[in-house]
Amino acid sequence: MKRSVTAVILLALALALGGCGWLDRKLDEKRDWQVEDYYRAAKAELDSGSWLAAVKLYGELESRFPFGRYAQQAQLDTAYAYYKEGDSAQAIAALDRFAKSYPNHQNLDYALYLKALANFKEDLGPIASGLGRQDLADRDPKAARESFEMFKELVNRYPDSRYVDDSLARMDLLVDALARHQLHVARYYLKRRAWLSAANRAQDIVVRFPTSPLRREALEIMIESYDRMELPELRDDAKRVLAKNYPAAPMVQEGRNTTSWWKFW
Repeated sequence: MKRSVTAVILLALALALGGCGWLDRKLDEKRDWQVEDYYRAAKAELDSGSWLAAVKLYGELESRFPFGRYAQQAQLDTAYAYYKEGDSAQAIAALDRFAKSYPNHQNLDYALYLKALANFKEDLGPIASGLGRQDLADRDPKAARESFEMFKELVNRYPDSRYVDDSLARMDLLVDALARHQLHVARYYLKRRAWLSAANRAQDIVVRFPTSPLRREALEIMIESYDRMELPELRDDAKRVLAKNYPAAPMVQEGRNTTSWWKFW
């Protein structure tokens, strides 16, 4: 019995020592790595979709080789890995650190583009297919506004960037989403007879999103709300704008100052 126990202990010790030897060999192997080795290993993890494994290796790369083009690229790749992992806060923090460390870097346009996407908290994918999953108007408008401003900054600062066309397309989508969000809220207030709040939300659409097709309904909400508040001058001003831009609108054609369409939503 004692021999059996001793044998088990010796076997466990041998396995432990063997494991330590394997670990030591792995550590020895990485101890000899150069910056290219770290980057190659991290990039392989990134390409395979192992986002956090890539982040770990990029961190080790920066720790051992904090200067040079590999360290710079490691920061961008780290941000991308966090973005793909769904950790927007870490992605944005990495991108802010990159912009602060390298304010004149040639890839700042990419950093700004990625930050806009990360701030939007969704991998939108191709424009043609990436927006059917969720109505952007139902999401937090603060994130949409910040994302829009970042895309706008990219377009203005880097007009020749390869990311401009995609940024402009996304800006159009964000404008539409923001306008629809305001319209949703204006409708909500109108239903509850909160006329002033409804008029203010609708006016925001007219002023901030002058090219939005939602301006027509926004103007109609303004007309209805001003009429309910017995503000005929503001009502008639809104109606003149509606008649000029949408002469075929029922509210214009029927010559009405008020309407009851809001009751049937």
